[in-house]
Amino acid sequence: MIFIQLILAHLLGDFILQPNSWVADKENRKLKSSYLYIHVLIHIILSLIFLWDLKLWWVAILVGISHFIIDTCKLTFQNNQNKKRWFFIDQILHVAVIGGVSLYFNEFNFEFLKDQNFLKTIMGALFLTTPASIFIKIILSSWTPVTEEENNVQTESLSSAGKYIGILERLLVFTFIVVNHWEGVGFMVAAKSVFRFSDLAQAKQRKLTEYVLIGTLLSFGIAVLTGILIK
Repeated sequence: MIFIQLILAHLLGDFILQPNSWVADKENRKLKSSYLYIHVLIHIILSLIFLWDLKLWWVAILVGISHFIIDTCKLTFQNNQNKKRWFFIDQILHVAVIGGVSLYFNEFNFEFLKDQNFLKTIMGALFLTTPASIFIKIILSSWTPVTEEENNVQTESLSSAGKYIGILERLLVFTFIVVNHWEGVGFMVAAKSVFRFSDLAQAKQRKLTEYVLIGTLLSFGIAVLTGILIK
């Protein structure tokens, strides 16, 4: 597939064969950086190598030109505040161009969208993200966890870390169940217990322990029930 060949070329060109020094120079000098043009040339050469068909030279040129335009936009509009956002926009646009080329060659078949099992699995996975987080938050709203001042424990954490940890653990549990590897669920429960043990041991607060335990069991329980229903 042309899609796979161009994705391989993209991964090599954008990550493996692009040193951090090149990235820093492009961010500082933008269009004046010689590394920007070397980077684009590398993508064209890699595309030609992976395609291995001189009749498709125009595909390699198209990939190179689009790469230059996308990278130019990124370097122009990127700043310290939106750097992470532009990284993902940049990658999505590169993949979209490759996907467009693949569509031109009729490589994609969208019959999977009619597959009820596929749609049910996607539905279950989506439910376990933000919707499940909201359900758990509402259920736990009648209990308030102990504050730092009450347990005299330093509990600094990343912004919204708990929310994303919950989403990731539910998706992993769901995946283990869908692929019939229930032992993975046991591993997740054990791992979560180990990571939480030190916090709860230091807290010495039964209320906090119960709050965390209820939240954890709810999260795992919803993921397990969703996996069983989907199957």
